[in-house]
Amino acid sequence: MGKVAVCATAVCATAVCVAAALVVRHHMRSSGRWAKAMAIVRELDEKCGTPIGKLMQVADAMAVEMHAGLASEGGSKLKMIISYVDNLPTGDEKGWFYALDLGGTNFRVLRVQLGGKDHLVGKQEFEEVSIPPHLMVGTSDALFDFIAEALKKFVDTEGEDFHLSPGRERELGFTFSFPIKQSSIASGTLMKWTKGFSIEDAVGQDVVGELTKALERVGLNMRVTALVNDTIGTLAGGRYYDSNVIAAVILGTGTNAAYVERAHAIPKWHGLLPKSGEMAINMEWGNFRSSHLPLTEYDQAMDAESLNPGEQIFEKIISGMYLGEIVRRVLCRMAEEASFFGDTVPPKLKIPFILRTPDMSAMHHDTSSDLRVVGRKLKDVLEISNTSLRTRKAIVKVCDIVSVRGARLSAAGILGILKKLGRDTLKEGENLKSVIALDGGLFEHYTLFRNSLESTLKELLGEASETIVIQHSNDGSGIGAALLAASHSQYLELEES
Repeated sequence: MGKVAVCATAVCATAVCVAAALVVRHHMRSSGRWAKAMAIVRELDEKCGTPIGKLMQVADAMAVEMHAGLASEGGSKLKMIISYVDNLPTGDEKGWFYALDLGGTNFRVLRVQLGGKDHLVGKQEFEEVSIPPHLMVGTSDALFDFIAEALKKFVDTEGEDFHLSPGRERELGFTFSFPIKQSSIASGTLMKWTKGFSIEDAVGQDVVGELTKALERVGLNMRVTALVNDTIGTLAGGRYYDSNVIAAVILGTGTNAAYVERAHAIPKWHGLLPKSGEMAINMEWGNFRSSHLPLTEYDQAMDAESLNPGEQIFEKIISGMYLGEIVRRVLCRMAEEASFFGDTVPPKLKIPFILRTPDMSAMHHDTSSDLRVVGRKLKDVLEISNTSLRTRKAIVKVCDIVSVRGARLSAAGILGILKKLGRDTLKEGENLKSVIALDGGLFEHYTLFRNSLESTLKELLGEASETIVIQHSNDGSGIGAALLAASHSQYLELEES
């Protein structure tokens, strides 16, 4: 009996030792994995670093590229497109104007009443229309006839307060957010389609001409007086409300910037200098590239797998389309190399672009003690359950690193524009206020991104930051087109004479 008891005790002791060894081994494995995961986060933090010295180099590079792009076509990664907008709105504009905003699978038609300095924008009415998928791959006539019919229906809803002077045509500002080669304020040739459109017989055609023919076919007497892209529209909208607006930046799904340049500072401009002495320039800054940009292996892999490798590098590290995807790629590496979410890599985590920037923003803004929003997003979007608090904290840190880099680089880009215009320093006896109009969902809804951008710009400018203002300009692209139709109206000279 004694022998049996001793054996039993020995077996139990052995079992306890084995169990303890397994626990220790599991703990060591677990802490080894954690250390590896944290090493990945630290490396990301280092590679995404944006110290002030580096941001100054980025701003200087942006200003240099701006000069090169203005000097000659193809002279820079920045296209620096001449918009032919030489009369930005002043606030004096009066009357009813229409706008058409076509930039994706929906388009908007707007009717705006302008009341001059005392009343500015009075009445605004708009309608949003979805484009049937078959028209996105059909013919030019079919698409523009559909748009013209929608405009005609919208015109038919004009109220009793709508009034045009006798003999006047309705005038329309056309926001067209696809690549065009502009040849005047109201004409531009379509270079290529993007965003799921593929209408071959429209490529190489003047889009204003195509719309005008469609308006004639449906019997609508309306003239397109301005063809603009959404960033120029935002610039116009900003300037209308504040004459100190010198530039506009869109930070949304994509990103772009436009600004007001002195006409004599555009060597590639060969026409007569405009009376105003100014010209709005569409920078297409998403295509900016510099050796000073802090790029990581995640950015390089994402770029290589994209539809446009080597293009839009700046956009790919600062805009809403890509920030969530960069975070996903980091988490995927942590799962593969450090078993961050357990022994297997969650299948959903391998799907490109499944983690959208709004999801990333929600996790980044989570202030609950247990980071329950992070937990919920992981479960709902990636089907990852039962995450620990320290795992959630690490994920918030990754979101922070990626968004802060994007925000600080955006601020450096804005500083580049200010440098080009000589507005980045305080000058003796001058107190010029410079306003940057900002629009786009990323800037509007991602509060931590916006705060980081604004504080970084202050940090970069030092004393000069007192004269620089960032102003949210909502729905610039729609109203801006109507305002540009007004400031380029065919009846302006009649009114002035």
